[in-house]
Amino acid sequence: MIFEITHTTRYLYQTPVSHCLNEVRLTPRILPLQQVRESAILVHPKPAFIHHRKDYYGNDVTSFEVFEKHESLETTAESVVEVQPQPGELQSVISWEDARDAIAVHATADSIEASEFVYNSPFVPPVSQLHEYARKIFEPERPLIEAARDLTHRINKDFKYHPKSTSIDVPLTDVFRNRRGVCQDFAHVMIGALRSMRLAARYVSGYLRPGPKVQGAQASHAWVSVFFPDAGWISFDPTNNLMVSDSHITLAWGRDYGDVTPVKGVTLGGAGQNVEVEVYVRTTGDRSLTDEKPVTFGP
Repeated sequence: MIFEITHTTRYLYQTPVSHCLNEVRLTPRILPLQQVRESAILVHPKPAFIHHRKDYYGNDVTSFEVFEKHESLETTAESVVEVQPQPGELQSVISWEDARDAIAVHATADSIEASEFVYNSPFVPPVSQLHEYARKIFEPERPLIEAARDLTHRINKDFKYHPKSTSIDVPLTDVFRNRRGVCQDFAHVMIGALRSMRLAARYVSGYLRPGPKVQGAQASHAWVSVFFPDAGWISFDPTNNLMVSDSHITLAWGRDYGDVTPVKGVTLGGAGQNVEVEVYVRTTGDRSLTDEKPVTFGP
């Protein structure tokens, strides 16, 4: 499947800004099943410099600085990405306890790398209620793949997707208590539940192919990747109750939203600002949107 993605972020300032420094994570990752055919970052006003680098997690980061006085700043990322389907069904037979133990003892090089995603992070602190929530799902000797699917389904069932109901500043405890939020909240809840069981889970940002009954399309999307010692990283989308497929385009990953914020920076001046974000995801594949049949969990 080939996607054309346009992601525009526009800042409108109450008073002119004299100087700004920004960094964006808007370039899709190159992965075994994801190839980036084209990618460009466009900035207006024209920046004094643009610098590209890889961050700690291997995400592409573009930094730029604008010195001229401006009343608005617009950043547009344009990408053409090909995502291939998984060749065959994902296989994992490991129990969640064995997965936990393999990570804890650093059984392999991959387990050592995954172990840093077991620990708390700024947006996913320890929440006792989440541990109790997870314990009902992670029964003794239950296969990790089965438990992860069940957790995906239960979050989708128990939490209401409600755009604009939260912001990134809303604590995870409040999200869990109110049982509503957006994709980043669903991802943080799932990550918190998995980490409470000492399992490795990372936050993934990206985009989702539009389709019937799909939540989070035509916007930045987020999901969760879980480490399986016998199969590697397998991803789940709790917002839509499905496993991640060739309908998902991966931008970046990290411990939580803070590691993969699409656009962030600092300014001198401005007094206040309004932010507008526009995301368009188009497919050039042969299948129509109505042909999409995501793999869902539960009744």
